[in-house]
Amino acid sequence: MPQTGSAAPDFTLPRDGGEEVSLSDFRGQKVVLYFYPKDDTSGCTKQAIAFSEHLGEFEAAGAVILGVSKDSVKKHDKFRDKHGLKVALLSDEESDVCERYGVWKEKSMYGKTYMGIERSTFLIDAEGVLSEEWRKVKVSEHAEAVLEAVKAL
Repeated sequence: MPQTGSAAPDFTLPRDGGEEVSLSDFRGQKVVLYFYPKDDTSGCTKQAIAFSEHLGEFEAAGAVILGVSKDSVKKHDKFRDKHGLKVALLSDEESDVCERYGVWKEKSMYGKTYMGIERSTFLIDAEGVLSEEWRKVKVSEHAEAVLEAVKAL
């Protein structure tokens, strides 16, 4: 699991639309890497819409936004099209990247435990160093808080 101040683990994953994306492709830019549990659920939809609505401001501050879940590229395409999302959605179906970033966790709901993605966001600087992280994210006003951190970096 990466620590603030350490190099962010590199990865290559397929994205909506079918292309492959590597974290190292964005060297020289700030990267907002956010992990979310599932396409087209209430909180995940609100989060993706909020990041999409602020995308121009993130880009003006020199940042790219990458959303990651275990959903397939096909599901990402439907999610993107249904809600008019503008952020890149990466598919980590095997949970490799989720595990490397420490967001694949045991969760519980209604007395049952299961493995799932803990909603988390990582801010990676232009040199590929993890500069800030948010874990157990609450969606309300999260995109705005991340934007402020990007502008301050």
